[in-house]
Amino acid sequence: MTEPSATRTAKVRLWLQVPLLVVLVVLWMLLWGQFTPLSFVTGLILAVLVTRAFYLPPIEFSGRLNVWYFALFAGHFFWRLVVGSFQVAFQAFSPQPIRGNGVIAVQMFTRSDLIMTLTAIAVSLIPGSLVLEADRERSILYLHVLGAGPGDSVETTRAEVVRVERSLVRALGSREDLERMNS
Repeated sequence: MTEPSATRTAKVRLWLQVPLLVVLVVLWMLLWGQFTPLSFVTGLILAVLVTRAFYLPPIEFSGRLNVWYFALFAGHFFWRLVVGSFQVAFQAFSPQPIRGNGVIAVQMFTRSDLIMTLTAIAVSLIPGSLVLEADRERSILYLHVLGAGPGDSVETTRAEVVRVERSLVRALGSREDLERMNS
């Protein structure tokens, strides 16, 4: 006897929530700074309550991980982190005012919520830029950027965000994202 379609769909949705539950439990244990059975159980209970009380879309991981491209992304990210830290420190201690702050829109290639979120997090962690809004429907990130004066600096920032997105797509993206990016 086969299961009804609705039951099968509910089971699939439940399995799609497992990565979110794992992340929430690990985050809970990290917040408490202890990896004990009690913190695991309380984290699991809290994670189940949170996912039942609030609608959270399931994390759709493509199932592919390219270790080489992920290492390249991590290396580039840490390099931009160091360079951005020195640039912001220089601007903070410079006697001249910071010129050309602005809000820019960056059109993303991917339609994946996971890749868009990871791109927004990576870009926000690099000093000198902050994601203000993410438009999921049109795949646009809006960023506030320090030193985004007229001319090439805005396009350089857009190119940098697209580079981060492309790196993440190569490392974690689905086949459809790879095809969309390469076309």
